[in-house]
Amino acid sequence: MKGSPASPELTLEAAPTAATSMVTSRRRYVRFVVVLGALISLGPLTVDMYLPAFPSLAAELGAGDAAVQTTLTGMLLGLGVGQLVVGPLSDALGRRRPLLVGIGLHAAASVLCAVAPDVVSLSAVRVLQGFAGAAVVVTAMAVVRDLFSGIAAARMLSRLMLVMGAAPILAPTLGGIVLEWTSWRGIFVVLALMAAALVALAWFGLPETLPVERRRSARPRATARTYASLLRDRTFVALVLIAGLVMSAMFAYISGSSFVLQGIYGLSEQTYGLVFGINAVGIIGFTQINPLLLRRYRPSQVLTFAVSMEVVLGTVLVVTTVTGFGGLAGLLIPLASMIAFVGLALPNTPALALSRHGEAAGTASAMLGSVQFGVGSVVAPTVGMLGSESAVPMGAVMLGVSVLAALLLFLVVRRDPRLETPS
Repeated sequence: MKGSPASPELTLEAAPTAATSMVTSRRRYVRFVVVLGALISLGPLTVDMYLPAFPSLAAELGAGDAAVQTTLTGMLLGLGVGQLVVGPLSDALGRRRPLLVGIGLHAAASVLCAVAPDVVSLSAVRVLQGFAGAAVVVTAMAVVRDLFSGIAAARMLSRLMLVMGAAPILAPTLGGIVLEWTSWRGIFVVLALMAAALVALAWFGLPETLPVERRRSARPRATARTYASLLRDRTFVALVLIAGLVMSAMFAYISGSSFVLQGIYGLSEQTYGLVFGINAVGIIGFTQINPLLLRRYRPSQVLTFAVSMEVVLGTVLVVTTVTGFGGLAGLLIPLASMIAFVGLALPNTPALALSRHGEAAGTASAMLGSVQFGVGSVVAPTVGMLGSESAVPMGAVMLGVSVLAALLLFLVVRRDPRLETPS
């Protein structure tokens, strides 16, 4: 459905809310994207900023590669479990309160990470940090669904990916800069300061988008019924799993790339940050191509193309890492291309999934996010357990999850005659 002349990409819910005034003009639309994107960027910053410090963190704490990767797994686990709790709460209490509490808790957890005495303690606190970050992820997705649906939601998510994309580009580079004058502990101090600033941004920049009359009960029995209704929707479940598998390909790259590129290919912390940023540029570029593609193709068609390319490029990546063909370039070119196509899958998968259950957007986005980070928390340490002596484990895991996503897409999602909903 086309939007108003003032904002051609806009499709608001029929029932007006107190927040719709934020997005009824081009300027307010852009402001909404920037505010919400800045809040969502806290997650990528928390994940990516300390990646260049993995080797030095392992040396200081006397931990192996797999043990260090559990600090990433801990956060992903917290993000996954936390969303299952925060999602229903945001449907019952509104979006603002869970968001503000979550960011504040994230700041406190970041301070605890900075003073962690060993890798076990650091991993435990990262679970808390992830739980706090879950509030940001859930509420942001729910806010988008409160105001947009269908293709408009996919376009909004693409715009948010543009803002979010600055985080993975800057995070490893910023982490490398911080490491020049302090240790990995200083990175978590910086994260605490960022979270504190985002509390103020959320307080003044994001109004409540869920009116009282649309709120749902947070009682355990009512929550269980809502989750049960979501699980009965096979296409929704398949889309949620596809989102988790696509995201886990990213986490396989995130957890293994520092050891592969720095340990095997000898890149410095700063050079690794630069390479990581270049790959993030690919994601940003493809997320911005997505709205252009949506003018001619349905979200399901774009998603099908993206997942298919993930399988093709994953196969090329495994071949080059096994044979050593092309050296570093033979690794980086298919890897960067594969990461770029994630930028087409990420906006369209949640847009398709959430369009099916707008009446429970918080709970639906909680399940979506929980599976994304839950699968990622399993995949991330798998790369380390398979070994960091070569790039083959990282490439094999990325290919494996892409194949599983393709199977779900073609065997379940594409067979649903009600896949595309009016927007």
